[in-house]
Amino acid sequence: MEKGIVIKTTGSWYHVRTANNEIIDCKIRGKFRTKGIKTTSPLAVGDNVEFTLDKQTNQGVISKRHNRKNYIIRKSINLSKQAHVLAANVDQALLMVTLAYPKTYPEFIDRFLVSAEAYRIPAIIVFNKIDLYTPKVLNELAELKLMYEQIGYKCIEISATKNIGISTVNEILSNKITVMAGHSGIGKSTLVNVIQPGLNLKTTEISEHHESGKHTTTFPEMHCLDNGGYIIDTPGVKGFGIIDIKDEEIGHYFPEMFALLPECQYNNCIHNHEPKCAVKTAVEQGQVSKSRYKSYLSIINNKEDEKFRTVDY
Repeated sequence: MEKGIVIKTTGSWYHVRTANNEIIDCKIRGKFRTKGIKTTSPLAVGDNVEFTLDKQTNQGVISKRHNRKNYIIRKSINLSKQAHVLAANVDQALLMVTLAYPKTYPEFIDRFLVSAEAYRIPAIIVFNKIDLYTPKVLNELAELKLMYEQIGYKCIEISATKNIGISTVNEILSNKITVMAGHSGIGKSTLVNVIQPGLNLKTTEISEHHESGKHTTTFPEMHCLDNGGYIIDTPGVKGFGIIDIKDEEIGHYFPEMFALLPECQYNNCIHNHEPKCAVKTAVEQGQVSKSRYKSYLSIINNKEDEKFRTVDY
């Protein structure tokens, strides 16, 4: 029995890297599919697996997936399944954000952060394309960055095309397994190419008419970096659907709201219509941002809100 890690999924095939750095094309054993899997695929990039190798074809059959230490998940557009696992067994998540060309809205950022918090994955927000921002957008950037840093999130300003802030990103990625997510067209593949030039990942310009990106990364894939780290590049998405989190638990994954929960009248307060709610008071007094509270309400009131539903470009 051979062991390895899934570095790419392409539908029914899984690319597995062995300890000897060999890449083996594998399929999964038929019974593997029938064990109550409620995701679009029973395996994800980052999964540690065991497989049997056919030496004649140099292809493998995966028979076992080891337990995951964590994973990051989003609602699937495939209605027959519940969810799509973006990556498993990661040390951190890097959320790529652009405030123009195309614009990333706070609701998307907050939904991603909630999922990362729920599965105990440290998240870093990277604001890309800062070289293209107008003074007005730069002011918006400063406000957003301050808001998220006060909550406790690390924020970085970069331009992947102008090589601004890349050394900071390189340092953050060093010796860690990082999953990278965000909209299409925000520069994920461009950033990876700058960090690791030899990969030559495909990139495309955004649509000038729609200010939206074209899909360049079709399947999640893990890339080895010279700095000792690994980065998982994922397909761009329009929204980030929340799944498997109860309404009364959503506030636990907004750190600034969770800190106020002991001051609420009810220990199961949903911070919506309840009386003597410390979170609502904090919003009124400016201690909790209205933007974050709006994101919170959009999640508890309608997890499948059409505007923020997870849909690929």
